[in-house]
Amino acid sequence: MSNLIAVAYDDVGTARNVLGTLNELGIEHAIALDDAVIVEHRPDGKLKLHQTTKPGAVGAAGGALWGGVIGLLFLAPFLGMAVGAATGGAIGAASDIGVDDQFMKQLGEELTPGSAALIVLVRDSTPDKVLPRISPYGGRVIHSSLSDETEEQLREALSVPAAR
Repeated sequence: MSNLIAVAYDDVGTARNVLGTLNELGIEHAIALDDAVIVEHRPDGKLKLHQTTKPGAVGAAGGALWGGVIGLLFLAPFLGMAVGAATGGAIGAASDIGVDDQFMKQLGEELTPGSAALIVLVRDSTPDKVLPRISPYGGRVIHSSLSDETEEQLREALSVPAAR
């Protein structure tokens, strides 16, 4: 089961840096993310969601593959790939996986203009490897499904940002 964690930052650049660090930690197998989104509350008051997964692109790639295979059966692989890609892209774009968009927008409304939040679905992590790498960025936990003890560890790690 994944844990949902939302951390607010003073600006979108810091949120992007933390996401980059989490991606590096993912390569090192210190954390496994199911989804990650940056919610930006722009100075003009509008919200912008920076999604890391593109369901339409994933669906199009899968659809092209299966369409090509089926097209080979009917001796029209390119037509099959085109139809498969279009169908897979449409289905992928229509499906909503990961963090609920309405929930993200609700959290974004609570942010001050000019700030941002990083919302992640964490499937698995090694906190003693992750926390030292993200603590220099600071941040404020605004929502989590972690246990009280684990959430307190995260809050403490983020409350004393080190010099970058």
